[in-house]
Amino acid sequence: MLTHIKGILDQNQLATARKLIAAGKFSDGSSSAGMAARRVKHNEELILNQTHMSDLNNLVMNSLVNHPVYRSAALPLRIAAPYYAHYTKGMSYGEHVDDPIMGQGSELYRSDISITIFLNSPDDYDGGELVIQTSFGEQQIKLPAGDAILYPSSSTHRVAEVSRGERLVAVSWVQSLVQEPEKRALLHDMNQARETLLRDKPDADETRQVNQSYINLVRMWSDI
Repeated sequence: MLTHIKGILDQNQLATARKLIAAGKFSDGSSSAGMAARRVKHNEELILNQTHMSDLNNLVMNSLVNHPVYRSAALPLRIAAPYYAHYTKGMSYGEHVDDPIMGQGSELYRSDISITIFLNSPDDYDGGELVIQTSFGEQQIKLPAGDAILYPSSSTHRVAEVSRGERLVAVSWVQSLVQEPEKRALLHDMNQARETLLRDKPDADETRQVNQSYINLVRMWSDI
């Protein structure tokens, strides 16, 4: 399931994020990739002092984790601190699958969902599409600044070569309460119907039935 979330960051938040990013510098992004991905990863990652990075992460992630569509679609248990990827002309990220286990030491987590938050306008660059292989074929994603895309970390995906300008995104991963993407998709669809019924028909029998079924399916399918 691909989930497009609009307006994670507004224009003022985007301007603040870019100001914080401008205070740092970019280094070779291949150093943070796994062994297989390192061969095809040609981008840069942000290096920023601890205070500015904390401010940037709080700005970006607070807006995401409090968004109701994110909470419904991801059913998050853990979310990783983002990294900030920068692509200029000639840069790309070849076809790969994200590592299944990330983090270090006691902070290990399973990557169920990958998230890309777009931090600059698609008019700022040519190419640079996030290309995801799905059961419906290849999907090319290039969203407005402030929007996010969620997709299964098990998906084969790549970032097409940038032929003009620069592409700037925040990337993170989620360990979900529900590991299987098909089950998460069903629960997200059911929750959308549930919320509509709770709003429009709070006392109806069908509302009670859908609400109870959703709650018990989350209980049945969750890992904890």
